[in-house]
Formats: sequence, C-alpha cells, structure tokens
Amino acid sequence: MRIIHFYRRQLLNGIVLLALGSALFSGSLLAEEVLKIGVLGVMSGPAASWGLVNKYCAQTSAQLYNEQGGFEIGGKKYKIDIVAIDDRNDPKLAVSGCERLTKQEGIHYIIGPNVDTTATSVQPVAEASGAIYFPYAFQKSLYSPPHGNAVLGMIASYQAGPIIYKYLMDKRGVKSVSFIARNESDPLDQRDQGVQAAKKLGLEIKSSNDTYEPGTTDFFPVMSRVVSNGADLIVLSGVAPADAPLLIKSARELGFKGILSTETAQDIKILNEVAGPAAEGFISVGGASTPEIRSPEMENFVERYRKIAGEWNDEAGTKVYALEMILQTLRKAGPEAINNVELFKKAMDNFSMKNPFLKEDKPLKYVGTAYFSQARQIGVPMVVNEVKGGKFQTLFVGGVE
Repeated sequence: MRIIHFYRRQLLNGIVLLALGSALFSGSLLAEEVLKIGVLGVMSGPAASWGLVNKYCAQTSAQLYNEQGGFEIGGKKYKIDIVAIDDRNDPKLAVSGCERLTKQEGIHYIIGPNVDTTATSVQPVAEASGAIYFPYAFQKSLYSPPHGNAVLGMIASYQAGPIIYKYLMDKRGVKSVSFIARNESDPLDQRDQGVQAAKKLGLEIKSSNDTYEPGTTDFFPVMSRVVSNGADLIVLSGVAPADAPLLIKSARELGFKGILSTETAQDIKILNEVAGPAAEGFISVGGASTPEIRSPEMENFVERYRKIAGEWNDEAGTKVYALEMILQTLRKAGPEAINNVELFKKAMDNFSMKNPFLKEDKPLKYVGTAYFSQARQIGVPMVVNEVKGGKFQTLFVGGVE
C-alpha cells in the first residue's frame, strides 16, 4: 500500500508541476511588451476635429491590434498604448506636450501636430529627444535636410491645389480665382502657395489679400469684398472645419454662384449643420479612402471607428495611415528601432508593402523626394471630394507621384 501511495503522490506532484509549467508557458506567450505611441494635436476650438480624428484613428487601430494579442515586432507581441495630448493649436502647449511625451512618457513616435506653427515649434524637442513625428502641416523645411525627424502624414496643399485648379479649369470652365485666408501663418502660407500655382496654370487672380481674424463669426464684411470681385472660384485657404461652413454660407447669401473650394480636409457633419444646402458643390481634399476603393480591412476599421468616435469622419480615411506606417516600419527595422529612430529612418528608404486599406494591389511607401529631397511623406491616395446632397462624393482620386 505504501508503494501505491508513493507512486500516487509522485504522479500528483508531476501533474501539479506539469500544470504549473503549462501555465507559465502559456503566460509567456500571452505576456506583452507595451509600445507607447503619442498623439499631439488640436482637440479643442475651431480646428478640433483635425486632432480628434488623429486620436480616434490611433485608438481604433490600437484596439484592433490589441484584441489580436498585440502587434508583433521581432518575435514579440506589443500592446499598443495611445497617449493623447491636446495642444489647443497653441505652439507653447505643443512644446510642453511634446516634452511630456518624449521625456516623461519615453515615447519616440508621435502622430501630429496638425498645423505649421505647432509642428515647427516641436521640431527642436523631437530632434533633441530622438523622436519621429508625423505632422499634418505643409511647411517644406520640416521635411527637408538637414531635418529628418518629421514625416508628412497627408497630401500637402501645394500638391493638391494645382491638381484641383487644373481639374476645374478643364471640367468646369474656371478662368479666374480669388483667395481668402485666416490671418495666421499657416493659412497665409497656403494662400501664397495657391496663388503661385494658379498663376502658373494661367488663372486670372481677382484678389488674394482678403483675410479674417481668428475667432471671427461674422464673415459678411470680408466675404462681400471677395464676392464683389466676380471670380469663378473662391479658394478658402487653410480653412478650419468650424470656419468653412460660415464662409460658405456668407458667400451664398451674398449671391455668389461660382465654385468654393479648399485644400484642407473638412467635416461633413459641421458643413451640414451650419451651412446646410449652401455647402452643395463645395470641393475639398478628402480622406484617402472612399467606399469604392476600401478593402475589407478598411471596412472593419470604419465600423470600429464609428463605435469609438460615435460617427465616421471622412478625414479618418487619411489619418488611419500614420499608426500603421509606424508599426509596419518598426517591424521592418526591428525592435531596437523602438528606442532608436535612426534605425527607423534607414528602414524608411526602401520600405514598401501592399496598401492594406485599398482593394487594388497597390504599394504603400514613403514618398515626397521631389518636394523635400528625401522620402518624408506617407504615400496616401489623393482623394478630392465634392458635397452632393449633404454627402461627400468623390470627384477624383490621384496621388503625390
């Protein structure tokens, strides 16, 4: 009997040890490293939707990957942790936000900021801290040597503008244009670039000096001057989503019958709520994912985005790309690149993958060499929208290259 009890005890001990070993083994498979990604942008005020879309896109992608056990880099699974900061479109707050992300959180990859002034203000901090950031700002010096830590996350106004103007000249008979911009450096720069492009195309510039101050709510005085110039096209340079519908409504109520356009992304909900039918025919740069070109993976993203944000925003079709490019480039560069952005930069040069968000088998890579002398731009599709019946409809799809 003692022998039987001895072997029984040994068998039970073996089972316990086996169970513990299995638990430890399965735990090692489920164990996750944490990869923090920063989102720094404007999440309050007239331009709030720009930064909020960045945050919601990052949270959506992170949630989808984390539900699969994380994102694999170098044989390890990493849980994606999104740390978002509202810079309120203030350069000082952008600097303090970038310092918090890089120095306190130890983050080396940041999505944002959203405009030239905030993107320029964080450049010294990002470079000194060894961080890569993905602004939605158009100043060329951000992406040009000797600088190399910023990557443009979308289509720039000077890339989209000439294509839109040429399309309207060929398809709508546009021969003249007026420009209006908010009296801030970013919109003014976009206006100047638009004027240069329009001149090169042979458009008659009816006016380009009209501006409005931040916080303006009554646009009738300034728009009356612009409308009186009689241009076929009025370009709202660098217009924020909250200002666009007020400008459009003012122009239509003043009797403008021509075309209104912008090279910045807009929010159809705000356009409908404020401008209503006056927004019909308004042309803007859209998100890089129309329903016609979406892959099943993109459809899945759209569904999840709606749950997180409460509704779909067309601009999310562009901003879905930032986190995906960060993760996929880190996968190529290897886990050491998580804390060493120089390895990330080297991987960018030859990076290419199938675009996961498109039905067509098209490559996704870093572009922009013709503009910045180095590949410092995500090669997102260029989608241009027109408001029809209260919805964005695709006018045409192009690309930077």
